[in-house]
Amino acid sequence: MTLQYQREIFAKYTKKTIRVYQAYHEQIAKEALRLQNFGENYNVNRMTWIKPSFLWMMHRSGWGTKKNQEWILAIDIHRAVFDDFLKQAVLTSPQVHALDGKQWEKAFAETLVYCQWDPDRNSNGDAIGRAAIQIGIKGEAMQQFLQHGILQIEDMTPYVRKWNTQRKAGKLNPKQLPVEEKYVVTDTTIRKRLGM
Repeated sequence: MTLQYQREIFAKYTKKTIRVYQAYHEQIAKEALRLQNFGENYNVNRMTWIKPSFLWMMHRSGWGTKKNQEWILAIDIHRAVFDDFLKQAVLTSPQVHALDGKQWEKAFAETLVYCQWDPDRNSNGDAIGRAAIQIGIKGEAMQQFLQHGILQIEDMTPYVRKWNTQRKAGKLNPKQLPVEEKYVVTDTTIRKRLGM
């Protein structure tokens, strides 16, 4: 991605939590909603990606129509955990404005948290002039997410289905969608490493 995209985090958040989205098949989603955490159907041995941008998640999952992405969950996680992920995160590819090649190789080899920027989207799936962040976690970072990160999990699937029907009919009111505001990151080390 070029730097024409504004690299800032936009999210729905409170003083204590930040909302991220994930898409799953029914078995994982129903178990997560019942437990208010992820259970035995969830594979803790693979990397998972959390995404604060609702419309990027809609683009990625085809508004909940892609296979094994039919259920959309909103996960409110503690900001302290999310902020800790940002401190650990390393871009998935080297970029000159972040770390030089050798610095990046070392950081990438040692981290359990990854950052990727993709063009954020509007409700029609068109790219807009800013980037959407994805945070990938595995290993101990995954355990931190599961054991200390999650405050609540909400099923967004009925809303997504309704909004997608309205969207395809040209009748979606964008004001119905989750309101996301700039999530201020002032730490200059984080900003440099993540190319913000």
